[in-house]
Amino acid sequence: MPVYTAPGVYVEEIAGTPPIMGVSTSIAAIIGQAADDVTMPENPATNAPFVLVEENTPVAVTDFDQFKQSFGEFSGDISDDLFNGNKLLAHAVWGFFVNGGTKCYVVRVADVNGDLTAALAELEKIDEISIVLAPGCRDTGIQTDIINHCFNMKDRFAILDGQETTTIQVDAIGGGLGNSDFAALYFPDILVRDLTPDPNNNNRPQPRKRLSLPPSGHIAGIYARVDQTRGVHKAPANETVRGALGLDYLVTRNQQGSLNVAGINVIRGFDGNFKVWGARTFGGDANGEFKYVNVRRLFLFLRESIDQGTQFTVFEPNADPLWAQIRRAVRAFLINVWRDGALFGDSAEEAFYVRCDERTNPPEIRILGQCITEIGVAVVYPAEFVIFRISQITGAGAE
Repeated sequence: MPVYTAPGVYVEEIAGTPPIMGVSTSIAAIIGQAADDVTMPENPATNAPFVLVEENTPVAVTDFDQFKQSFGEFSGDISDDLFNGNKLLAHAVWGFFVNGGTKCYVVRVADVNGDLTAALAELEKIDEISIVLAPGCRDTGIQTDIINHCFNMKDRFAILDGQETTTIQVDAIGGGLGNSDFAALYFPDILVRDLTPDPNNNNRPQPRKRLSLPPSGHIAGIYARVDQTRGVHKAPANETVRGALGLDYLVTRNQQGSLNVAGINVIRGFDGNFKVWGARTFGGDANGEFKYVNVRRLFLFLRESIDQGTQFTVFEPNADPLWAQIRRAVRAFLINVWRDGALFGDSAEEAFYVRCDERTNPPEIRILGQCITEIGVAVVYPAEFVIFRISQITGAGAE
């Protein structure tokens, strides 16, 4: 403490409670195949081709040119074999950026339907990842590994591709995958322009050739787009899939009903536009209060933001001054979340509460070295079923 000897006015700077900043929710990890013989672009600095990245090595990518420098040009033969060259991975990453994605980590593996343990272990080291996908992975055992990775990390969400089938039933599309509110599954595959070069056409893509593509890469881009324009609390649905030229299967409204209840999100066509027409976690109604994608992802956002923003509290004296700091920090953060439209209520008091005092921290808790804060939030649910009731009236203007 300063020592004052001369009379006068003294102004001191006092450090306030550090603010809690919202973490990013739109950074994806994309796992896919790239063969050893993919075509690498030339590095202008060395006049030699760039070097293909080693397997199981995550690389941060912020545009498609960066992707090509690490994983090659659109490569593969001109057949419909998605697992040739890097055809599937390149088209999925392209779809991510076209649909609004701004940053992703790409991991090259030998087989996207094989053992991804090493790739997932590397992704555990990267804290800012919030979405995980392996385009074209339809092995339910591997999809389960991806879901478990997200569940164990508690800061990320899985986007899965539904099975290739024309049987519009839950088991056929879900492949027997177990329910999880840490994942969403999308069906059917989308048709996109095949950008693979044709050696018989001056290495230009074949005109008007379409490729049937698992939708997860494009869907991850939509997640990012909605997060950036509206916020993570907005369901990533009723959004156009940019780059989609068609669908492998046209699901009708009646067919979608049973799929939606089970948490299979359908992509549907509306007058030439192809839109995501579902916003449920896989399992749907079985997932209770976390049956909606945006609700689960909002809680992941709140959890990670508060976790990172309150690290200053560790090892502080567990008493009133610390409790007051925690309440101020969390309350200020949640007020901003409420003002963004993520919480329900006409006032902050209706939208959330924060408790950190002697009630939550009695002596028997403090002696264990624990400081407990209770937070309650009133989340905003999507208007999934918009219902208008129309009836005849006897006089104009009646309400």
